[in-house]
Formats: sequence, structure tokens, C-alpha cells
Amino acid sequence: MICDETIEVTESSQIGQARRAAVRLAELFDLPENKRSEVAIVATELATNLSRYGKDGCFFLQAVQQPRSSYVQMLAIDRGPGIADVPRSMRDGTSTGGTPGTGLGAVQRMADVFDIHSGVGQGTVVLARIGQRQSARRSTVAFRWAAISTSAPGETVCGDAWRVAEDEGALTVMIADGLGHGPLAAEAANQAATLFEGTPHTDPSAFCDRAHVALNGTRGAALALAHIAAGRLAYAGVGNIAGALVADDKSRGLSSQNGTVGVTVRRTQTFAYDWPPRGVLVMHSDGLTNRWSLDAYRGLGSRHPAVIAGVLYRDCLRGRDDATVVVVKNLTDAP
Repeated sequence: MICDETIEVTESSQIGQARRAAVRLAELFDLPENKRSEVAIVATELATNLSRYGKDGCFFLQAVQQPRSSYVQMLAIDRGPGIADVPRSMRDGTSTGGTPGTGLGAVQRMADVFDIHSGVGQGTVVLARIGQRQSARRSTVAFRWAAISTSAPGETVCGDAWRVAEDEGALTVMIADGLGHGPLAAEAANQAATLFEGTPHTDPSAFCDRAHVALNGTRGAALALAHIAAGRLAYAGVGNIAGALVADDKSRGLSSQNGTVGVTVRRTQTFAYDWPPRGVLVMHSDGLTNRWSLDAYRGLGSRHPAVIAGVLYRDCLRGRDDATVVVVKNLTDAP
């Protein structure tokens, strides 16, 4: 189960809105009382930073419930002046002032997962994830992944849908972009998501073929599915879902074909790729431009997938359509 919420934070009256939304998700997912308090403090600190120092600040909330963990993820994104000295900003005493914590250092201590990327003149993205820890049982191969998904301006539902399924030694990602936007686009995309939930770990081209039948009678959708296992990436796509495998400052586009799933498409094909050391998988709908490069941001490739997704969303958003971006790393390669 996943819940998403996006809050614009450009002035102080929106700080309380961000805090209340974060606590509401923590309660919905039944986090312990001490964790709810930490969520409230962290949300207040990050939202205050956005209102005071950021520009075009956005506060992304995501609550995720998995078989062995539940957490609330907070992502603060801005186009502000950036932080010239990130390590110094983490020291106690370097507070935003007037907040219940002591700045980013307190956020880092309370968060189960914390990361930050900031560039002078580029803005800042801060990640804080708080939740119940996973059990001692771990997958033989683990992954780090993150996603951001938002609806088109003026729409109340998102015409994109995404899913991530992780099993022993394998991870599968699906993105569906319903044709256009609004309720009919959401219907098509959600139909693909429902199909994925029933058979998540499957050959990508076989899934696309089944989705073509399942989406018959809907508006149709662009669709892509990536399956990672045993050091290999299998990928199939139809339409304008972009996929790229990035390593050592080089980006390799993943093959897709023309068409619309549920409307008109040739029989699809699965393409196989070696997963490189320190590889990063980036998949996104056409709500983001594909003119991006991780090496345009110093050190971004080494950051948590949520931070990478946040930077790409901030700087590549077209602003007139639904937008979804998913970023995946091998845990053995990730920081």
C-alpha cells in the first residue's frame, strides 16, 4: 500500500499543513507514537527551511506499507540558492531558528534514512524517512528505490500509475501513462497496475502483451516494465515511457517501441542488459523531459534514489501533464 501527497510550501502558513499531512499519514499507517512525534518535528523543520530559504518549494509525502516495514518518507525540494557547505549545515546550532529541532542535524538523527544534495545556484533536495524497522530477515539481493508521481495541473487524479515489487533477489518496476490525463487516463493506467499486482515478476514483453488485452476498451496507455535479477536487467516498453541505465557518468537508453497498449501495438520484445557496477535505473513518463544528465550535478549519482528522483523532477518537469519518475539502485552499490 502506498499513499502520496504533494504540498506547495512557499510561505509560513503552509508549514502547519505539511506537518498535519505528515502526521496523518503516520497515523494511517499505524506508526508508533514516538515515530509520529519524530515525523511531526522533521516535517516542521523541512517545511520551515522551504518557506524561509527555498524557492518554489515542494514537500512530497509518501507513506509505504510493505510486508516487513512501514514508513513515512518526506522529500523537501526547492530551487533556492543552495547550501555552500553541507557538512556545516548539519552541525547542531546551525538551525533554521524558531523550529523545535536543531536544524538538519536533528533531522538526520531522527530519520531512519537521511540524505541531501545541494548545489550553489541549483537548489536543495532533502530526504528523511521515518518508520518501523525491517525484520532481521533480508533478501539475498536488496535494492534501494524511490518514486515521485504527481497529477497534471488542475487534475484531482493522476493519469500515471507505478508499481515496484521486490522478491528474493529480484525487483520489478512498472510505469503506465494513460493517454492524456484525468479520470480516463487514470482508469487505463490503474488497469495496468492491477494486472501487475497479480503477476509482478514476469517476462516484460509477456506482461505488455497481456496488458494490451486487459486495457482493451480503455483509452490505452504507454507502458514499460523492467525486471532486475542476477546482475541482469530485462526491459520492454511501448510508447513514451523513457528508460535509462546510468553508470560511470554514461547513460544508456533502454529500447522501447511505438504504439499504445490497449489500442494498437505490435508484439513486444524483451531486451536484456548487463547491470553495471554502481548502476542506476531511471524510468519516467513524458511528464518529464528526457534531456537530463546525472553528471550535470556534482555527486548526484551517489545519492539515495529518492534524492535523484527529486532533482530530476524539479529540473525536468514539463509542467503540463502527469509526471512519474522511478529510480532504482542495487543496495550493494548504493550509499
